[in-house]
Amino acid sequence: MLTSVKLGRFLRVQEIWSHRADLAESAISERHARRVWGIPRTNLAVVSWPSSTRDELFFHWHYWWQAHYLDCQIDALNRRSTKLRKKRIADTLRGIRVRNINPWTVNRYYDDKSWLALAVGRFTKASKSKGLRALERNIEQGIDSLTGVLPWRIHETFYNVPTNGPAAIMMARTGRVEQAQTLTDWMFDHLLDDNGLLMDGMRMRMHGPELVRDIHPYCQGVALGACLEIAERTLPEEVGHRNVTRARELIDAISHHLATPTGVLNSNTGGGDGGLFKGILARYLADVAERLPGDSSESKQARRTAARLVLRSAQSVWNNRLEVDGLPVFGADWTAEAQLPKNSGSRSSALKGTVLGSTIAERDLSVQLSGWMLLEAAARVAKAGFDS
Repeated sequence: MLTSVKLGRFLRVQEIWSHRADLAESAISERHARRVWGIPRTNLAVVSWPSSTRDELFFHWHYWWQAHYLDCQIDALNRRSTKLRKKRIADTLRGIRVRNINPWTVNRYYDDKSWLALAVGRFTKASKSKGLRALERNIEQGIDSLTGVLPWRIHETFYNVPTNGPAAIMMARTGRVEQAQTLTDWMFDHLLDDNGLLMDGMRMRMHGPELVRDIHPYCQGVALGACLEIAERTLPEEVGHRNVTRARELIDAISHHLATPTGVLNSNTGGGDGGLFKGILARYLADVAERLPGDSSESKQARRTAARLVLRSAQSVWNNRLEVDGLPVFGADWTAEAQLPKNSGSRSSALKGTVLGSTIAERDLSVQLSGWMLLEAAARVAKAGFDS
């Protein structure tokens, strides 16, 4: 039983992280949130701050960044529901539809579509929509008949974790557990490195498979998410225990190879697309801390380790933030002081399906969303009773 002193401390910690997440939300809302081409009842996030006219007009389309913007808004709504948050989410859903010009399914990249399906599926009012069901079917139909997994994009022979991880999470959540397991088994069977981390992917060449050995934080995050969702739906069967074990081992590898000795996630992913990578890992670490099944000492330790990585990373990011007009600017490097974004130098730009970062990474929406994601994760972990 909690003593009054411990209860008071627990409530204060929870309130502190919730307040900080509120400030992160306010920073994005004030600096980035805009109507799409001035159309009423639409909302998207401008991809840089300070922004250019091209950015304000959403000249380039960052489909998956907006999916994570939506996901962060849903985090905030789940933490504390308000009419304003519900309205902004509805406006963002409409904004994504307007800016995509076509239905959500019209996109070459299966990872982009999977991220949007995950976000929309979390919002009650949209979770049973025809648009979401069509998007889920479109993703499922993209599975390659030879490999049994999803390619990165249409007519592509590159198969990776950033695509199959979120797709596996989506499939598990929507009752397609066997398909989710197939995708997850493929990732762990083919892409696990000697340190116990998931490599990026595999290209099919004329001479045979070619591994892309890059280690990205979000690959670990989505693999954790897939293992967790499947385990919750298959225990006490053997497959459920296998996924719990995979999650525990992956948590251990993350803590040893992707974090400082004090527990701060320290992969330097820069801006552009990479700006989202650590935030995504933090989201799924929080899920593991809250929900990983099992009463064994190993499962308890995995939950504590996941919570520690989230809370210590969040504290480091908060300590190293800048403040502009009373609102935070988060650093791309979670172990170093944030840099002040400027309306100069190169902006984020697309190259072969990837968005490269701005000269000052903190200018990119992706970096700021990652900070917001981390603080929402910290608020959830604190609410679950963990302390760093």
